[in-house]
Amino acid sequence: MKIISYAANAAPSYGVLLDEGVIDGKSLLCDQYDDLKSILEDGALSLLAERSEGRTPDHQIGEITFLPVIPNPNKIICVGLNYESHRKEAGRAKTDHPAIFARFADSQTGHETPIVMPHVSDRLDYEGELAVIIGKSGRYIQKADAMSHIAGYSCYNDGTIRDWQRHTIQFTPGKNFPFTGAFGPHMVTAEAVPNVHNLSIQTRLNGEVMQDSNTDHLIFDIPTLIEYISAFTPLYPGDVIATGTPGGVGFKREPAIYMKPGDEIVVEIESIGVLRNTISKE
Repeated sequence: MKIISYAANAAPSYGVLLDEGVIDGKSLLCDQYDDLKSILEDGALSLLAERSEGRTPDHQIGEITFLPVIPNPNKIICVGLNYESHRKEAGRAKTDHPAIFARFADSQTGHETPIVMPHVSDRLDYEGELAVIIGKSGRYIQKADAMSHIAGYSCYNDGTIRDWQRHTIQFTPGKNFPFTGAFGPHMVTAEAVPNVHNLSIQTRLNGEVMQDSNTDHLIFDIPTLIEYISAFTPLYPGDVIATGTPGGVGFKREPAIYMKPGDEIVVEIESIGVLRNTISKE
């Protein structure tokens, strides 16, 4: 099942995505839940699936605006340097623990909506990533139990303002400009992805392949990340983990390549989906 957050006639909602359109989840569930996060909190994904069976779409794709899959997560935890190819191109030493930083919810944008280059920088870089969406709360989650805490997966573009990221050793400013983190187009439920650690992942800028890897190249796999992250912060339904980007980022190319207004950037992950955005200027 593919689930989206979206707006129709400026009203936010969520629903089940079909090839021919979108089934509105709010009407299916009689306005019992305000958003996708509240469905996850109540463990109601199965109810959404059951009631959507055999229904015809309420909206055509062209009638909606995609929102970030989880517009209002409690937390977005990002993992840096989690592919060997990216660690090497960044010139960073191997570590025993994952590199962790955080994003704010209002730094996100949806599928087919603009990623915004701020007027204070022209160094907007791409980072295609697999996103993990938490479905069950936990603290000190063990690796053996970690996968049972996942609701589903999506694509993420951890758009980065490189000069602001590199002002100091702290990543936070460069990772949190508004509308720079693209998240979508939908959540694929976990049971629909039998082996999340063997999926091709590719980023294309104006049709040219910039990143091309596989999730089996993650240095720290998903159970390891969940065990580590849940030790220092509780994980709640709707929380998002962006698992890291492969090598090929723009600022490490010779010459460096940055996204500019009018560009199209695509992140495609096998069995998950295709996240597409254009670049606009603030």
